[in-house]
Amino acid sequence: MEYFSLFGGQLKSHHKETYAKSSQWDGTKFVNLEETVMEFSWSDLPELLRKQFFDKENREPSHPIPIVPFDRQAFLAPSDQMKYIWYGHSVVLLRLAGKTLLIDPMLGDNASPIAPFATKRFSPNTLSLIEDFPEIDLLLMTHDHYDHLDYASIQALKSRVKHYFVALGVGRHLEEWGIAPEKITEFDWWDAHPLADIQITFTPSRHFSGRGLTDRAKSLWGGWAFKTETEALYFSGDGGYGHHFKDIGSRLGPFDFGWMECGQYNKSWHQIHMYPEESVQAALDAGVQQATPVHWAGFALAQHDWDEPANRFWNEANKQGMPLLLPAPGELLSDRKKVYEPWWKALS
Repeated sequence: MEYFSLFGGQLKSHHKETYAKSSQWDGTKFVNLEETVMEFSWSDLPELLRKQFFDKENREPSHPIPIVPFDRQAFLAPSDQMKYIWYGHSVVLLRLAGKTLLIDPMLGDNASPIAPFATKRFSPNTLSLIEDFPEIDLLLMTHDHYDHLDYASIQALKSRVKHYFVALGVGRHLEEWGIAPEKITEFDWWDAHPLADIQITFTPSRHFSGRGLTDRAKSLWGGWAFKTETEALYFSGDGGYGHHFKDIGSRLGPFDFGWMECGQYNKSWHQIHMYPEESVQAALDAGVQQATPVHWAGFALAQHDWDEPANRFWNEANKQGMPLLLPAPGELLSDRKKVYEPWWKALS
């Protein structure tokens, strides 16, 4: 029974009626702002699967990536600036304006739970991290892919979360998993809602969604912008490079800080995942003043070396003169002037 629960909620007629109100719904599915395709043929599948599940050289770190222990007192201590902890891949625990926010909390150990072979996490026992988390004022979801929306993580977090802000269509999965509908707010692109003194906007990205064979693009995808009286932050979400970054910057930027998708790219799906150099350019387009690359150091979901995203982002950011921060997983970042060394080199 639990295996079938992994797929989430089924698409029903009343969902389609709601989605039809979105300008991104074409009558059968959600669509991107510009034409987006996967350059993939079925003849490539055997070789792709072989590389994905059996060719592991340099695609995983030499040792498990350690997680810095959580310091609740330091995290919750009053601060004039945001502070955050990145837990690998796209998981960000954020403290902003006196509120605790958790973004894309996939802390499970397998990013391919319905596949015949597991895609194991680079860090051990990450699901247990939730036991130390404080109460979560708001949990945010960018889209419903398994490496972002994880059944086990949602179940472990359920008693700690006050409210959920999610992409349009993701709510049906949470409801299927026992989350009360009144605790869920769904967002179309450019929808904005406040959380106390934080204005939160769901932003476009160039990606797709789906958890099974029949629900591809049946929920929306995107990123998040956060604005207080003193700070503006941007979480890009998954997606390929496109003109939407400049639009986001024009409407909501500039941003003091941004978390930019950087990792799990491949030439066959280049339009839905940026190369690291594009990730830096996207940050510049959006008016991000300082950035951290995310969507890496969690799982081997593409054929590049595990640390290649960080190395290429690091080099390009320095080339472009854009300040960057690359804290180790679990490390509390509260000083944006701190200089980081490439910690991942010791694990290569």
